[in-house]
Amino acid sequence: MGTYAKLARRAVETDSPVMVQIQEIFRGVKDAVSLAQGVVYWKPPEKALEKVKEIVDEPFTSRYGGDEGLPALREALTRKLQQENKLYKSSVMVTAGANQAFVNLVLTLCDAGDSVVMFAPYYFNSYMSFQMTGITNILVGPGNPKTLQPDADWLERVLSNKPIPKLVTVVNPGNPSGTYIPEPLLKRISDLCKSAGSWLVVDNTYEYFMYDGLKHSCIEGDHIINIFSFSKAYGMMGWRVGYIAYPAEAEGLGDQLLKVQDNIPICAPIISQRLALYSLEIGPEWVKDQVKDLVKNRRILLEALSPLGEGAVKGGEGAIYLWAKLPDKYQDDDFEVVRWLAKRHGVVVIPGSASGGPGYVRISFGGLKEADCEFAALRLRKGLEELVRDGMVQ
Repeated sequence: MGTYAKLARRAVETDSPVMVQIQEIFRGVKDAVSLAQGVVYWKPPEKALEKVKEIVDEPFTSRYGGDEGLPALREALTRKLQQENKLYKSSVMVTAGANQAFVNLVLTLCDAGDSVVMFAPYYFNSYMSFQMTGITNILVGPGNPKTLQPDADWLERVLSNKPIPKLVTVVNPGNPSGTYIPEPLLKRISDLCKSAGSWLVVDNTYEYFMYDGLKHSCIEGDHIINIFSFSKAYGMMGWRVGYIAYPAEAEGLGDQLLKVQDNIPICAPIISQRLALYSLEIGPEWVKDQVKDLVKNRRILLEALSPLGEGAVKGGEGAIYLWAKLPDKYQDDDFEVVRWLAKRHGVVVIPGSASGGPGYVRISFGGLKEADCEFAALRLRKGLEELVRDGMVQ
C-alpha cells in the first residue's frame, strides 16, 4: 500500500498552498525581492510593544485564557465594532488570525457535501478551507469584467436553484484583487442570501486599506458573519490575532463555535491578545497614517505594470493588491511566468491560477518601503517588457 493510500483524501485533494510554493521559489533565487506575500512593512505600534515587554514574565501570560478571548479585548472589540463598523448586535470571538476564523466558521456552518459560493478571483486559503473540510461543490461566480466586483445577478440565479448553497463568502476589499465592494452591492448580496436562507461570511481583513476617498462599510444581520484581523492593520502578521463578529441572536451559533475553537487553538496566544488590546488603545488613526504611504507604492507598481497594456491592470481600490492580466498566450502558463520572473529578473509575484484567475498575476504593494518598492518595480517592469517583446527568454 502506497503512502498516499494511507492519507486522508480531503487533505490529498486540497490544493497545495501557493505561498509555500512561492516561498520555495523565493529561497531558490539569490537576492530576489518579493511582491508576493500579503504583508505590510511596518511592525506594531511601539508603545504597544513596550507594554507587552512588561508582561512577559507575568504568570497569566503563560496560562490558557477563555476560548472566546480575553474579556478586556472582547469588550474593546465590541466598542470598536459599534463605533467604527456600525455593528451593534454582534458577539465577538478572538481567533489565532483571520484564516483560523474562517476555518472555524466552515466547520461550524457547513457539512461535507454542502455547496458554497465564492467569486473569482477568490482568496486561495478560503478555497482550501472548503476543500479540506469535504466541501466539493464550490461554486465560483464571476466578477464584473471591468470592476471585478461580484456578479449579483449570477448569485441571484444560483441561489434560486436547489440545493441552495449553505454559505456565500466575499472579501471586502478583495484579496487577491484589491477590489472594493460598495455598500449597495454588499446589501444586495446580503438580501439575496437572507431570502435564500444562506449564510453570508464577509472577510474585512483590509477594512482600513481604502484609497481615493472610498469608504469601507460593514453590514449586519442574523445571517451575516464578519471576519476581521490585526495582521495587516497593526503589522501583527506573526502574532496571529483575528476575530469573528457573529450575530448574537443566532441561536446556538456561539456554542458551536466554541466547540471548534476549543479543539484547534483553545485560545489565541495570550501575549498576542494583549498586544492587540494595547494596539486598539492607540487607535485606528495610527493605522491610517501607515496606510497613507502605500498610495506611493501603488503608483510605482502601476507604472511598472504598464508594459502589459491599457486595461490590463484592475483592482487596487483597497487592500494591498493589484490584479494584472498577462499576454493572451500565457493564459495557461501564469505559474511558469512567475518562475521565469523570479529566476531571470529576481522579482516574485503570485500566479492568478491559485485564485481561480489563470493568465493573471497578483502583485502586493504592502510589504516594501518606498525605496525598496521602486527597486522591485524596476525589476518587474524590465521583466514584463521582455516578456511582451520576446517571451520567456531563457
